[in-house]
Amino acid sequence: MSTSTDGAGTGTSRRLLQRQIMPLDRDFDVFALYVDAEEAHLDADKYEIGGNRAAKDLNNAAIRQSTSTGRGIHPDQIESRTALRVRSGERLSLGTYFNAFPASYWRRWTVVDTAVRLTVEVSGSGATLIVYRSLANGRAQRVDSATTGSEPSATFEFDLTLKPFVDGGWYWYDVVAGDDDAVIASAEWSAEVPADRVEHGTADIAITTMNRPDFCARLLTQMGEDERLAPYLDTVLVMEQGTQKVADSEYFAQARASLGDTLRIVEQGNLGGSGGYARGQLESVRKGTATYALMMDDDVVCEPEGIIRAITFGDLARRPTIVGGHMFSLYNKSSLHSFGEIVQPWRFWWQTPLDGYSQWDLSARNIRSSRWLHKRVDVDFNGWFMCLIPRVVMEDVGLSLPLFIKWDDSEYGLRAKAAGYPTVTFPGAAVWHVPWTDKNDALDWQAYFHVRNRFIAALLHSPYPRGGRMVREDLNHTIAHLVSMQYSTVEIRHLALQDVLAGPHRLHDLLPTRLAEVNAHRKQFTDAQLHADREAFPEVRRTKPPKKGRDTFEVPGRISTLISAGLAPLRHLKPARPLSREFPEAEIRAMDAKWHRLSSYDSAVVSMNDGTSAALYRRDPEKYRELLGQTVHLHERLLREWPQLAAEYRAALGTITAPETWEKTFEPWTARADVEQEEPA
Repeated sequence: MSTSTDGAGTGTSRRLLQRQIMPLDRDFDVFALYVDAEEAHLDADKYEIGGNRAAKDLNNAAIRQSTSTGRGIHPDQIESRTALRVRSGERLSLGTYFNAFPASYWRRWTVVDTAVRLTVEVSGSGATLIVYRSLANGRAQRVDSATTGSEPSATFEFDLTLKPFVDGGWYWYDVVAGDDDAVIASAEWSAEVPADRVEHGTADIAITTMNRPDFCARLLTQMGEDERLAPYLDTVLVMEQGTQKVADSEYFAQARASLGDTLRIVEQGNLGGSGGYARGQLESVRKGTATYALMMDDDVVCEPEGIIRAITFGDLARRPTIVGGHMFSLYNKSSLHSFGEIVQPWRFWWQTPLDGYSQWDLSARNIRSSRWLHKRVDVDFNGWFMCLIPRVVMEDVGLSLPLFIKWDDSEYGLRAKAAGYPTVTFPGAAVWHVPWTDKNDALDWQAYFHVRNRFIAALLHSPYPRGGRMVREDLNHTIAHLVSMQYSTVEIRHLALQDVLAGPHRLHDLLPTRLAEVNAHRKQFTDAQLHADREAFPEVRRTKPPKKGRDTFEVPGRISTLISAGLAPLRHLKPARPLSREFPEAEIRAMDAKWHRLSSYDSAVVSMNDGTSAALYRRDPEKYRELLGQTVHLHERLLREWPQLAAEYRAALGTITAPETWEKTFEPWTARADVEQEEPA
C-alpha cells in the first residue's frame, strides 16, 4: 500500500475499490453478468426518434429485443475466482454488471471523484487490452490500449480520469487473445484516498427469517465460507421468528462451523420483516462495534463480493450514505428486477424511474447494448433484501417503523433522505431473490399491510396537502377489487384504512397480533379459501354462451376499458344469474385475472399467481352494496382528516422509531432470554 502527502500535508493511500470476479459455481445462467462474449448493438437515442408516439412505441419495443446470438464462454475458461482464459483469436468484454466499473456513482457520491487506476495482470503473447468508457447516453469511447507483444506475461496500469462522468457512464475493458490463449489473472480498480479512509468498515448482517430454515442456513454458509468477506463481518444476526428453526436445518452445522462466534441467533415472535430488521438494527446500535448494519432477506443467494463493494463504497462516501444492492431473479438469474427505485410523489407509489426499465434480462441485452443503463439512477430508497445502513444514520433518524412488512424500507429511505442521508443503489452489489411478480401480495393477507403502510408512509412524507392522487387511486383500486368479486381483499383493505384513521400510537401494539386477525377475517370469504385440487370446485356451466363466441381474454383497448370501468360497478348491483350460485361460469388463469375480465362474470374459479392453488369467486350483490358504501365513506374520511392525521403521525415518528420504544416491544422475548441465561445449567 503506497502512501503520499500532498502540498497541504494531507496523507493519502491507495485503496482497492473493486476487483474482477468470476462466478463462484460456474453457473451458465449467470455468465452474462460477469463476461460478455457478444458484440455491442446500442439501441437508438430517444432524441433521434423524436416525439411521435408511434415511433416511440416502436423504439421501446426494439429496446426490449434481444441482441444475443447465443455466443458465450465455456465453464473451463473460468480458471479461478479472479482469473479468466480467453481462447486464441477470441474477444471478450468485461463491460458487464459485476465487472464494469460504475464510474459515475463514484464520481457523484464519494471522495473518489478525480481518478482511478485499472491494474491488469495478463499472460499470453499477443494479447491486447482495450479500455473503454461510456457517456451517459450510452456511446462508448476507446480510452487506451496495451499489448503483451512477444512477452509471455505483463502487468498493465491505466490511470483514468473521473471528470467526464457527471451524468453517468462506466469504465470497462475488452480482451483480445493473440496466437496464444490469454489468461487475465486479475484486474483491480483502485484510487488514492485520504489516509483516514483506508481502513475498511465492518457490518452487522441482519437477517430476518420465518420458516425458511434450509434457505437461510445455505445463505449463512455462503457468507461464512468466503474468506475475503470474513474481515468485513462484525456479527451475523439471524432474527428467528418461525416455528421451523434454522438451527434445525441439515445445513446449519456447516453454517455454524464456517461463521463460528460471528453468528448469533436471536429468537422472538413473528413481528414481520420490520420487527426482525428493527431488532437487528437495535442490536447493532446498542452493540456499537460495527460501522454498518446490512439488512438481508433470508431467501436470497448473495454475491459475497457485493457486500465488500457496498462497504467499500460506504466507507468512501462523502457523507453517511445508505448503500443498496440490486435484485436479480432467482428463477431467471440474469434478469434484473430494477436498476433503481423511487417513490413517485403524486401517486405515492414505488416504481422504476420512467426513463428506465424493470425486469431487464442482461443475458439478452447486456450493458454495452443498453443505452439506458449508462445513466446514473438516483433513488429514494433501496429494498431491504440487501441494504447497508450506517450506524450513525440509525442513531440519528431511528429504527424501522413497526409496519410488519411492506413500506418499511421505502419509508426509511425517505426519512433518511429528509435528514440529509442519501441512498445509492450501487451497481455490482446484488442478490438473487424470488421476483415480486411470482407472488400474490395484492390479494392475500399482505394487501392489508400494502394499504395501511402506504398510507402511513404518505402521511409522514407526502409533499401534497392530501396525499396527491393517492386517496382517489386507492378508491379506484378498491372498487376494482369489488367488481372482481374479491370481497376478502376489500374487507382487509377497509381494516387497513380504519387502522390508519385510528392514529399512530397503536402500531407497536398491533405488531404481534394483526396478521392472525387479518387472516381470520378474510377466511370468511370463498375468494380467500384456496384449494390445491381442481376437483374441489364444481364444473363450469353457463346459462348462455359468450356473445358471438367472443374470447374474453383478449387485451381490451382504452375505450373498451373506460366503458367497463363505468358499467361494471352498476352491473354488480343487479341480481346474479341463478346458475352461477351453484356452478362457476369460467376458469380464469392468474395471468388473465384482471378486473375488466372478472367483472363480467357472476362466478369463476381463479388460480393464484404462485400456481399452487385456486379459489372460487362468487358475486354477492348485497355484500357488494355494503362494501361499496363503506369504501366511499372511508375514503371521504381520509380526505377530510388528512391534515390532522399527517400532523399526528409526523409528531409521533421520533417516539415510534426510537430504540427505547422498540426495546419495550421486544421485552417479552428479551426478558425470557435473560431468565434462560440466569438459570443454572
